[in-house]
Amino acid sequence: MINKVGKIMLYVDNQDEAVDFWTKKIGFIVISDENNGQGMRWIEIAPRDAGTSIVLHNKELIAKMSPELNLGTPSLMFFAENLEQLHSDFSNKNIIVGEIVNMPSGRVFNFADSEENYFAVMEKR
Repeated sequence: MINKVGKIMLYVDNQDEAVDFWTKKIGFIVISDENNGQGMRWIEIAPRDAGTSIVLHNKELIAKMSPELNLGTPSLMFFAENLEQLHSDFSNKNIIVGEIVNMPSGRVFNFADSEENYFAVMEKR
């Protein structure tokens, strides 16, 4: 039986730009940066002390290796405690952000990475 989410695979066009975005703008840390010596590189990133991490893979390479995979961006929702402060921080870092919206389960806004993939952040009630 599956009992937790371990890693989320995120397929990107430029791994170095993706690492810069997630670490320098969002504040995640690099857990590992691996290379198999044959051109395959995977970079694991996450918020500090998080139980689940994101692995950044080269989209073009994965498409060649496994053309049957859907390499679209997963719809990820992150949680935060002070939504206004985070929204302001992202805006000040020139991250594309949407308006804060009230939802039945809490307030939320979306943001885009450097490849214009959109993600959401929710302040849970």
